[in-house]
Amino acid sequence: MSTQPNLIRRSLLGVGLLGAGTLLGKLFSAVAFVQSSSGQSTIYPSKGSHNDTKTHQSGMVHGGNITMGDVDPAHNGFDPRKMLTDWDVGKISKLPDGRTLREYEIRVEEREIEIAPGVTYPAWTYNGRVPGPTLRVTEGDCLRIRFKNPGKHPHTIHFHGIHSARQDGIPGTLEAFPGQEIVYEFDAKPFGCHLYHCHSVPFKRHLHKGLYGAFIIDPDPKRHPDQQEATKSRLLGTPENAKWQEFVMVMNAFDTNFDEENEFYAVNTIPHEFMKRPIRVERDRPIRIYLINVIEFDPLNSFHLHANFFDFYDHGTTLTPTHRTIDTVMMVQAQRGILEFSYKDFEPGNYMFHAHQSEFLELGWMSAFEVVV
Repeated sequence: MSTQPNLIRRSLLGVGLLGAGTLLGKLFSAVAFVQSSSGQSTIYPSKGSHNDTKTHQSGMVHGGNITMGDVDPAHNGFDPRKMLTDWDVGKISKLPDGRTLREYEIRVEEREIEIAPGVTYPAWTYNGRVPGPTLRVTEGDCLRIRFKNPGKHPHTIHFHGIHSARQDGIPGTLEAFPGQEIVYEFDAKPFGCHLYHCHSVPFKRHLHKGLYGAFIIDPDPKRHPDQQEATKSRLLGTPENAKWQEFVMVMNAFDTNFDEENEFYAVNTIPHEFMKRPIRVERDRPIRIYLINVIEFDPLNSFHLHANFFDFYDHGTTLTPTHRTIDTVMMVQAQRGILEFSYKDFEPGNYMFHAHQSEFLELGWMSAFEVVV
């Protein structure tokens, strides 16, 4: 029986043109896609790839298209798994008026990261990671962000939220030029699931290169006396919040040959990471996902949950669902929301979730939960 390469529509040959110098052979030493003449896809680990049996326990992904080997978190300096629950609450103090002040230091780092086994990318990062740190605050807090730019290009931080024009983080307004440090200061509002990103020009390149991150504002129960249960369940550090399993998922993608078409898609940067090693969740505790779409060069991204349904809070700015009992949501760039669901009374096992654009899932945006008792 003869075999032939299972060619990806977005030609991987272009990866040899990476600005970081990644070679074509390096890619194919790490990733092997082969399809038999019968149409049944099979994965053949290449020489030198990491063939961990745990990597493949979750089964063949829609016929076998999955990256081989693993990305080393130590090399990157960040771990997509830790990013799921890595909340940065800042340095906390009190202002004279009694309000909470949260202070952050964010620094631009232009560095090479590995986005798939053997595939490197010349990223622009906030604090050395893509996505940047997940900033989590409470509604009404005063935020002070010291932003340093030691890089070679001008950069900003534009926060999605409510603030004055003077704090908008756009060209000409608190834009940090190379070697410059600036300070953003504003109050956190409205509550919800938000994001921040660079707004320097060319905007599409600054965002796509990795300058984005999650910005979560928890509701303040004192401001919502008629919805105490809902607000306390979202407020980090409360007993009500501890009952939930919370995760932040930033849907992103990478154009490795700079032709304005993406070659890899992922949640938290590394393709197929959560398919190779599903996210373990407890069956009897509800799940809350802070979901953000930042892909460039594709008009829509999506999230589809297998064998279950979720309630969706568009932008996270409501305490009652904007959509009830759905299993798929579509998002344009910068759209985000909160998903809530449970596996209570489900049988243990692996349950997929992924984009419902078949190209996206085959090129990395495919994941699963491992439900345990």
